[in-house]
Amino acid sequence: MAEKIEHVFSGTQEQKQQLLDVIEKHREQPGGLMPVLHEAQNIYGYLPIEVQKLVAEGLHIPLSEVYGVATFYTQFSLTPKGTYKISVCLGTACYVKGADKILEALEKKLGIKSGECTKDGMFSIDSTRCVGACGLAPVMMVNEDVYGKMTVEQVDEIIDRYMRGEAGVQK
Repeated sequence: MAEKIEHVFSGTQEQKQQLLDVIEKHREQPGGLMPVLHEAQNIYGYLPIEVQKLVAEGLHIPLSEVYGVATFYTQFSLTPKGTYKISVCLGTACYVKGADKILEALEKKLGIKSGECTKDGMFSIDSTRCVGACGLAPVMMVNEDVYGKMTVEQVDEIIDRYMRGEAGVQK
């Protein structure tokens, strides 16, 4: 069984104050939880339990409600994202052209599963649905860089370039 990667929350006092200001701004607003969570994720990059607890206390709502909303909507993440956010399209066109094999190769190369981040915070992997580049299937994105007509053999080379700091440089 693979080792579970644990992440230690490392929020700053400045981030906490920003969040408290956001909570105060939306405290009396009906439906204020959604904008608070959006802004919290912008502040921290994700929604760890420590942030969820602050939101629940600040809005005077149960933690279970905050967690329920944070896990229901796909735009929220409970795990940190890497400096390099890798997305593998698993939409129909990409899937039938082997995107699942691309995802497997990435997971093996980086030692993490989809939805996780490497311990050093450099890479995270997410599977996604159609990215609108079906003609380039299978497609992988690293941040805003799009890699089309991917093959399993290209995975190592592309990831190695990012590891060397040659991000986005395509040959």
